[in-house]
Amino acid sequence: MKNQFKNLDLRKKPRIGEDAIQGLLFIAGILSIFTTLAIVYELGKEAWLFFGDPEVTLAKFFWTTRWQPGIGQFGVWSLVTSTLITSFIAMLISLPLGLASALFLSEYASLRARSILKPILEVLAGIPTVVYGYFALLFVTPILKNIFGDVVQVYNMASAGLVMGIMILPLISSMSEDALSAVPRALREGAYAMGATKFETSIQVVLPAALSGIGAALIIGISRAVGETMIVAVAAGAGPKFTFDPFQAAETMTGHIARISGGDLSYNTIDYTSLFAIALMLFLVTLVLNLISQRVVSRFRERYE
Repeated sequence: MKNQFKNLDLRKKPRIGEDAIQGLLFIAGILSIFTTLAIVYELGKEAWLFFGDPEVTLAKFFWTTRWQPGIGQFGVWSLVTSTLITSFIAMLISLPLGLASALFLSEYASLRARSILKPILEVLAGIPTVVYGYFALLFVTPILKNIFGDVVQVYNMASAGLVMGIMILPLISSMSEDALSAVPRALREGAYAMGATKFETSIQVVLPAALSGIGAALIIGISRAVGETMIVAVAAGAGPKFTFDPFQAAETMTGHIARISGGDLSYNTIDYTSLFAIALMLFLVTLVLNLISQRVVSRFRERYE
């Protein structure tokens, strides 16, 4: 027996394929970090030119509510509030519907029903966002006007937010369904052995166990809503306005960038550099929302560990 072990070559043999894959993954990780740093650098460099203008002050930027750089009005909150309102409405639609559809596909649907319903749901993800924008303007807005009357303007944040929720729905549903399906079968069988019903098992056992994956879907959904451009550019309105009324027209940060950048802007003017200040603000808003979501998810996940 000892002679047999002596004949074995226990030295680590070189595996060229695995080393190449590891190297490619390392390069991909470095490139992603480099790209993020390059984006932050470029935004910060151009935004610095904006804040370096003598007319621009942090007090005007953060403590006023009117945005018209051409006449010295730099209140960014008129753009931030509309962005947050449309994103909040979108998450109110996409989160409960996405979780409900994910639970149905994971826990209740048969294999045949799942093979039919999931591709149909994911078709929504392939529709161009400009189509969603005109759907909000020409279909959803008239419905809201029939329900709520003349308080609903032709361009409004509510219709844009509702259609954004429909657009994000496949993303949250698909990611949540994958997280729910990854929960070990033993947890379900243990709950059934304790006398739990299928609904109780789904809500009290499977859903908490998959909370980290659902949280990831929530974070990506929020980022997708905050960064959406075409829907809000078409349906929400084309002028900055500080309001909390979702039935009024208001321009989001992405909608404003899309509208202004499409015009004839001269380099290094206040209107040009203001776009990068808005983009940097958008980046920071998305970062803060992601950090808050991750903290909430990690706190609830610890409760079930």
